Parts: sequence; structure tokens; C-alpha cells
Amino acid sequence: MSTATLSPPNPTAGEAARTGRHRPSDPPEDRGRLARLWRGRAGDPAWVRPALLALLLGTAVLYLWDLAASGYANDYYAAAVQAGTQSWRAWLFGSLDSGNAITVDKPPAALWVMGLSARIFGFSSWSLLVPQALEGVAAVGLLYGAVRRWAGPAAGLLAGAALALTPAAVLMFRFDNPDALLVLVLVASAYAVVRAVDAVAVTASTWWLAFAGALIGFGFLTKMGQALLVVPALGLVYLVAGPTRLHTRLLQLLGAAAAMVVSAGWFIALVELWPAADRPYIGGSTTNSLLELALGYNGIGRLLGGSGNGGGGGGGAAGSSFGGATGLTRLFSSEMGLEISWLLPAALIALVAGLWLSSRGRGRRAPHTDRLRAAMLLWGGWTLVTGLVFSYMSGTIHPYYTVALAPGIAALVAVGARELWVRRASVAPRAGLALMTAATAGWSFALLAGSSEPFAWVRWVVAALGIVAVAGLLLGAGRLCRAAMVGVTAAVISGIAGTAAYGVATASTTHAGSIPSVGTMSRAIGGAGMGGGPGGRPGTPPDGGFGGGQRPAMPGSTTTSGTMTNTGTTTTTGADATQAAGMGGGMGSATSTELTALLTRTDSTWSAAVGTSQSAASLELASGTAVMSLGGWSGSDPAVTLAQFQADVASGQIHYYIAGGQGGGMGGPGGGTDSTASQIATWVAANFTATTVDGQTVYDLTT
Repeated sequence: MSTATLSPPNPTAGEAARTGRHRPSDPPEDRGRLARLWRGRAGDPAWVRPALLALLLGTAVLYLWDLAASGYANDYYAAAVQAGTQSWRAWLFGSLDSGNAITVDKPPAALWVMGLSARIFGFSSWSLLVPQALEGVAAVGLLYGAVRRWAGPAAGLLAGAALALTPAAVLMFRFDNPDALLVLVLVASAYAVVRAVDAVAVTASTWWLAFAGALIGFGFLTKMGQALLVVPALGLVYLVAGPTRLHTRLLQLLGAAAAMVVSAGWFIALVELWPAADRPYIGGSTTNSLLELALGYNGIGRLLGGSGNGGGGGGGAAGSSFGGATGLTRLFSSEMGLEISWLLPAALIALVAGLWLSSRGRGRRAPHTDRLRAAMLLWGGWTLVTGLVFSYMSGTIHPYYTVALAPGIAALVAVGARELWVRRASVAPRAGLALMTAATAGWSFALLAGSSEPFAWVRWVVAALGIVAVAGLLLGAGRLCRAAMVGVTAAVISGIAGTAAYGVATASTTHAGSIPSVGTMSRAIGGAGMGGGPGGRPGTPPDGGFGGGQRPAMPGSTTTSGTMTNTGTTTTTGADATQAAGMGGGMGSATSTELTALLTRTDSTWSAAVGTSQSAASLELASGTAVMSLGGWSGSDPAVTLAQFQADVASGQIHYYIAGGQGGGMGGPGGGTDSTASQIATWVAANFTATTVDGQTVYDLTT
């Protein structure tokens, strides 16, 4: 094998055209479909397809087992899915409520998928979360396919397993945040680029590249600007390694960019051109504009702070409170370290080693189609760009965002380890393998040593296996001898043990609220509450929220003053209900049984109006009715003006007003006592009679 070119055991179609070799993996005509499903390609070793099926089945079990135990997970998105089952317009726009007062503060692609599942199978925790888990299985399968094409099946299996067991991936593929669909779309786009590089005909490579662009556009409709972080890597790898001439590659990339714009732009144009009076207000924006949301709150504001994202990464700012202080160490510290950094040191070593190997002995004569260099550009660019942005962004960032790094890290480790292993006859590659193993084992030991998890003792197993692995790799002297095999086996186990322990523990634990954390122990994420509900922090974005460092009560558990309903929504009474639902920044997961019954008996468009979206979401899930959020997540969105509210009350479209939760804190647009939600609260108090329902102040707007 060339020391510069990464060639899979079975050449791709593109390589066959260039080298004259045909793919022995093409199955013969007489092989049945079931046989092909089990045996795989004709040229594959017998273990490949069973191993792949075992990987996918194991991933499915990990992600699907006892999935409904987390209830509705993040109430904010769950309520929007419920609304989508009651109104197609709510489904289209991603409305928080079926009355279409306001949307969530993200585009609705992830809600489209969950909403269709809930419409088909009925709205429940299972129908809500199963699409997320299946997206995870699909992402693992696609990553295997992308890595396999350039590095062989063993590397593909290792990459898929590493992704499946990454704690952040386990967390998000069992949760209802948009990140699950985002990761699937990004991996699919990388697979499409790999196919474009391997294509024989210009037409085929063009279509694969356009498909990659369309997938990125759909990713933009999932989580906006975060989907664009992989674009530099995807574009660079095709520009360098594409099978056509340079000017053709440039034209093809322009076509892919056009496909990306069209894929995302149709929905933005739809929202912008749709009469504002006939659609919900765009949550998180200041001008009722999806484009402004993309460029401001979910764009520049995330990178630089402001636009409702708090300050920069300094002490006490939103960016540092949830993601740690900005800098290169952010990904290795606190919750981010536990969610994503287990294999990050090995990935960085693999990137350096892979780039060195791809140029060793070839220099400038290395062909532009070199597959090892292409793999390093693709997965290394993915990891470096995304990692650096996460490390230095000064706006709101949450630890689980790092799931977007998992495919790049997993692929780098797999490709790098494979290339070093096949060159183990030389001292340098063998030393590189030993260094990757030692770094992974050492960092896993450090992460586990700083953890209070009951399984933290695994660090001693990791350390022992790491020592055995390093010794075996170094003493194997490049031969396929017993020492080498013991070394590589111990290296794989020690490298995966730490992340696997945390991944399995994450899957075995229920998760809910706005900032779920990995493992089984509660950790402080976001600091103490600042004038909101219990642990609340008004103005913090819903895909990360707040929480005061404690996980909310889970289905099947009990609370201090109440019980859990079968919907996964906490039911509290008395003073606890007043505190949870009546204050601006609360989690919004606590509702009163008496209040829920009151809302259920209404027949108006909105059973009630409340100040913030988190309060509205919990009430919607408990009652099954539409609840109007006057000010969005922070209570500061100008979603409903006083005049609009007065008109809706006059026409009988809103039955109750529930006091509290006016929000308007932490830099949200239009916040404070001048927010429209506060103006409405003042008007209601001056014109209607207050009653108390389980300690909660309620106004009947129909009397």
C-alpha cells in the first residue's frame, strides 16, 4: 500500500475508472437480496456485514431502550409538536400553540419530523422521541458508509461505534431538541461529498454535490447557522480531491451553494411573504422576521453575544455560565469535557499523523485525489472549524451543542488508527498508535477521576488496559504477533471504555428540562436563579434554558408537594405552584391539577394567556389546549401587542389570564417593565377581577 494514498480494500467506482481495476465487491446477479443483506458485498470478509448489523442493532437498543421514561423531555419543543398535531399551520411554522400566536425560536424542520410521527401514531412521549433515536441509528450507519469508502470496513465500524457511544450523542438522540436531526443531516451531507469525490462521471459528482448542498440547507432549517460550520470542510475536500478539472470543480461547488440556498431559502421566503396577520409571530426575533432571527439572535448574536444572547465569555455572562469561559480549553472542561472530549486528544493526534502520512515520501507529487489527505481535510476540517467556533463563541452556548463534533472526532480516530496500524512495521506509525492510546487512556482517567459517578472506578481498568496497550503496540515490533494483537485489543477497549461508560449511564437515566446533562448525577449548569422560578434565569434561550444546576423531576418520581402525571408534566400544588408558574424565568414544568382542569373545560381559541413560553408549554402539555405566550421564551418578545390582546379578549378568543412570568430579563429584546407582556399584565389587573387557583392568580377574561 502506498504511504500516501488511503485506498479501501475494494476500490470505488471512481478508482476503478482511473486504475482499470473493477470492484470485486459488486454482488453477482444470482445472489438474493436477503443473502446480500446478511453477507454484504461479495468481496467483503465474512465478518463485515454481521458486524455492521450488530453495530446498528446495538445502537438502536441503546437509543430506544426505555425511551419513554423521560416523558416529554424538553417541554418547549414537545408543546410545539403537540400543537402541530392539532393544526397544520402550527406544524408548518413551528408554532408553540395550536392557536398560532408565536413560534419556537428555531426553524421547524426537527418539529416537522416529530410532528408527523405524532400525527401518525398519536401524540405521546414515544412518538415524540422515537424519530430522534432512529435519526441517531441512521447517522451511525451513514458515518460507517462514509468512512468505509476511503478507509475500509474496520475503520467504518470503529467510527460508527465511537459516534454511537459518545455521551453527547446518546443524550441528544434520546431527547427532543433539534440537534438529533442536525447531526443526521450533517453526516448525510459528508457522505454525499464522499460519493461526489468517488464519482466517475461529471454528472454523477455534480448531483451528489448538489445533494450535499441541499442537505446543508435543510440543516439550516433545523438549527440555522450551526449547520454551516461544516461547509468549509465539505467545500475544501471537493475542491482539492474532486475527480474533475479545477474549473469544473469550482462550477460544481457554485451549483452546490445554489442548492443550499434554495433548500433553505424557500421556507424563509414563505415566512417573509406570508401575511404577518395570518401566521404566528417568529419567536426570538425583534421584528417578526425569520431572516432577522437567523442573522441576529441565532446568528451573529450566538458568535459575539448580544441580540438576546447575553454578554461574552467573561465571568457571569451567558456564554460562560453554560459553556465555560471562552478559549481552547473550553471543550475539555466541565460538562463539555464529559460530553465530547473523551476521544478528542486522540483525534487531534490522528489528524497530525494523517496529514504527515499523506505527504510522506510524495511531496508535491501526491495526486489531488489522494484519499488519506481527503479524509483528513474532510473530518479534520469538520472538527477544527466546529471546535474553534464552539471554543470562542461569546453568545449563548450549551454543552450539548458539542454533539455536532462527534462525527468528525469519531471519523478522525478511526481513519488515523487504521492508517497507523497498516504501517506498524515502521517505528513512527507504531509510536503514533501508542501515543493515541496513551492520550485517550490518560484523559479518560482524568475525566473519570473528577467525576462523582458510581462507575468512576472504571478509570483503573482504563489505566491498566492503556498500559498493556502501549506496551503491546511498542513491543510488537510491527509484526502481527501476540504482543501486537494484545496491544491493539487493549487499545480499542481502553479507548472506548470511558466514553462507553458515560454513554450507557446517560441512556439509563431520565432527562428533562432545557439543559440535560450526561451521566447519572446532577451538576450545576447555569448557576443560581436570577429572579425567575425555582433555579430560573429569565432571558436564557430555550434550547439551553436554565435550571439552577438541578434536573427537574422525572416521570414516576415524586415532588415535595405533588406527583407526576402520566404525561411527564410535574403537578404541584399550593405555594410551589405559585413559585413555579407565577414567576418569570421558571422552568415552566410545574402546573396545578386544578388549574389544568380549569383550562381543559374551555372552548376558546386559547384557553389562557401567560407571560412566557415555558409556562405556556407546560400548561399545554398538561391540558391539551392552546395557551398563548405573550412574550416568548424570555417574556420580552413583542409577540402580542396590547391592542391585539384587547381585540382577542373582546372577541372571546382568550378565556383566562394567568399572572406572573412577564420576563424581560438578561438582555432580551424589549424586556423590562416596558415589554408588551408587562403592559398586558397591567391592563388585565386594572380591568378584571383576580381569583386564586391553588395559589395561582387567575383572571377570567370572559366576565
